[in-house]
Amino acid sequence: IGIMAHIDAGKTTTTERILYYSGRVHRLGDVDHGTAAMDWMPQEKERGITIQSAATTCLWKSHQINLIDTPGHVDFTAEVERSLRVLDGAVAVFCAVGGVEPQSETVWHQADKYCVPRIAFVNKMDRQGADYPHVIDMMRDMLGAKPLPVMLPIGSGSSFCGIIDVIGGQAIYFDEMSHGSKFTLEDIPEEYIDDYSAARDILWESAAMLDESAMEEYFKGSLSPERVGQLLRKGTIESGFVPVLCGAALKNIGIQQLMDAIVDWLPAPSELPPVSAHLKDGSSLEVKRSIDGPFSALVFKVQSDPHLGRLAFIRVYSGSIADGQHVLNNTTGKKDRLTRLVRMHANKRTHLDRVVAGDIAAAGLKDVTTGDTLTFPDTPLILESIEFPDPVIQMAIEPMSTSDEKAMDDALASLASEDPSFRVGIDEESGQTLIKGMGELHLEIIASRIQREKGVKVRTGKPQVSYRESISCITSGRGEFRRSIQGRGHFGNAVIRVEPIDSGHEFVNLLKDKEFPDHYAEAVERGIMGSVGAGPLAGYPVDGIRIELLEAELHETDSSETGYAYAGAMALRECLKNGKPVLKEPVMRLDIICPSDYVGEVIGDVNARRGSVLNMEPMGEVQSIKARVPLAELFGYSSALRSLTQGRAGFSMQFHDYARIAENITRRLLEQMGITGFN
Repeated sequence: IGIMAHIDAGKTTTTERILYYSGRVHRLGDVDHGTAAMDWMPQEKERGITIQSAATTCLWKSHQINLIDTPGHVDFTAEVERSLRVLDGAVAVFCAVGGVEPQSETVWHQADKYCVPRIAFVNKMDRQGADYPHVIDMMRDMLGAKPLPVMLPIGSGSSFCGIIDVIGGQAIYFDEMSHGSKFTLEDIPEEYIDDYSAARDILWESAAMLDESAMEEYFKGSLSPERVGQLLRKGTIESGFVPVLCGAALKNIGIQQLMDAIVDWLPAPSELPPVSAHLKDGSSLEVKRSIDGPFSALVFKVQSDPHLGRLAFIRVYSGSIADGQHVLNNTTGKKDRLTRLVRMHANKRTHLDRVVAGDIAAAGLKDVTTGDTLTFPDTPLILESIEFPDPVIQMAIEPMSTSDEKAMDDALASLASEDPSFRVGIDEESGQTLIKGMGELHLEIIASRIQREKGVKVRTGKPQVSYRESISCITSGRGEFRRSIQGRGHFGNAVIRVEPIDSGHEFVNLLKDKEFPDHYAEAVERGIMGSVGAGPLAGYPVDGIRIELLEAELHETDSSETGYAYAGAMALRECLKNGKPVLKEPVMRLDIICPSDYVGEVIGDVNARRGSVLNMEPMGEVQSIKARVPLAELFGYSSALRSLTQGRAGFSMQFHDYARIAENITRRLLEQMGITGFN
């Protein structure tokens, strides 16, 4: 299972309490004091945030729980994405004050994409302004979920002192002296009877609707709590609804009940549908999640370990494998030997002799990357891989000493192999090394890791936006390639039509049913797709175009794939040049929480940054402001917002989309880059 949420909702604190009550650790870790077991990186301890997803294992009620604690900051969304890809179930943690926050939405929809069953835990019920019913409403309205409260809070804010078990019909109070390890069951307080009765009616009715015989029992009034618990498991696994619990992890309230819910309602690996896969020839098949089947596993993370070297984190979907056995990397076609098989507990390791279906482990493997499929050599197949977003920001980096250039390049290559959302490139004009990532914090952490982990002192330039290029009108172009290479003639000819679309690249072969061979059409497509990396304005990647192959000629003797690939690339360059090229910039969704007194100043500042306010909503004594603002205008925004509001406002942002830049701003940007003559 995974623990997922917005930043500061209390994911890591919740995970630490789970490890403590299960006996996996023997002291309570604290994020604020840098003693959390799962936040093991120095940068995590210093900043009090999770940067890398961390895996561990614990036991509860004779069940083994493989647990992944994920980051909440938008800059590290790739860590969440790859964790969700391999989860059987997830715990979504919500702040009782903030409710459904921006990153909560992002990770929820990521979990929707991978069909991950979820339960919800409303944390921080002890904070001033905690509002359990409001969080339930936000889950329903903003996430499209069907939340089903199975626990109710007794009090809120400073008066929060326990929870009500809706299924068991009892109040639960926790002993502070034992750090919540001991709790007592008592009668529900009189003032909460009505709330309990209403929640029980909804719970019983929702559970009964899953089964005809249960519905009959419900109408007869004989539906038992045990039967309701069984139906809750069924509904959760089928994603029919989301059981909602509550508590306060920092005050050690409600965690054992959350652990019971994980075991009782989230699925075991064998209860989930088969995994989709395909063979090299493209034919699809389904892999049953069984220990008895052939071995298959997905590499979902690669990490350098100071003691064991390069470790690949794997999720085993079927079969079993022992330490030392040989595996086939179906993505590269290479064989490798599984060495140093270990179970991870954050950055600590325990040696394993064997792993089976459902396990998460790490192993020494040489040439693997995130998303690779491992099987035995005699049973090849490829599991669905993992997709990651493109970087939106870049900055120049160089070593303090020229003698460290190779060491820096090696360090960057190592970090890029670990983090799929981090890229390294070279500025063709200046020759500088560019690092590209998901945000300022992401690149700041990368630079810090190079110095701390790799021992290379570096300096970085100012962050720069990763722009995109596109066209603004429909255009067509022709490319013809006719050349002799090593004594052999190569010919290719293609006419294409290009039109702007919102995002991505689409290629359509309109010669499919005509006398033009498919392999030449595929060569034209390869040539085109190989040329979208640099646009005509400033060399930024091209985004948002649809290409149609309209015409192509054949040569009696010299037609070749090489010729048609070159012809496709030449035709695209002509279309991009004649299609009134435009620049597109990344636009962020900004979520600001500020006191009502400062709303005018904050909105004025958003407008001054070329932003637009999407929505405003009162949240008690503060206002929630949602806006779209270009990333280029948000550098240093944290300091500016603090200055505007005397430090009383906070914000978070996440990537929204790429939007076309106005001509006057495009002209100014190009002039700053030393490019003139833009029309």
